Amino acid sequence: MGTDEAEGFVVRDRRARADEGGAPPDRAGVAAPPRQAEVPPAPEPPRAQDQAHPVTFSSFVFSLGTSALMLMGEQLDPRQAKVPVNLAQAKEIVDILSVLESKTRGNLTSEEQAVLEDMLYALRMKYVDLASGKSASPAS
Repeated sequence: MGTDEAEGFVVRDRRARADEGGAPPDRAGVAAPPRQAEVPPAPEPPRAQDQAHPVTFSSFVFSLGTSALMLMGEQLDPRQAKVPVNLAQAKEIVDILSVLESKTRGNLTSEEQAVLEDMLYALRMKYVDLASGKSASPAS
């Protein structure tokens, strides 16, 4: 070995080979054709939609809040099918946001804190209206 060669680990292929006296397990007596290098499929380029909106704390809160609103019967996109009302799941999301609020207290920017507080307030009010049987539409 020269001084320029780096010491490392050695990889030894211990699989049976037809040319060394061992036969492949599924094709005894038949020499295996030379293997071609497998080329993994090229990854799909990111969609423009994915690049346009990076995930931030505020967008995460908004995403959870949107899910909760849909579970409370809000149809946010008229082109999509309406999600059946599921107050138990909506309450779970509100509870998750409440945990986030308590665990991140003092560590958020004022904008992030405002987004979280506003979302929690809106979700809690809507949940109380639905759970108590009141209409969720605003009063005149």
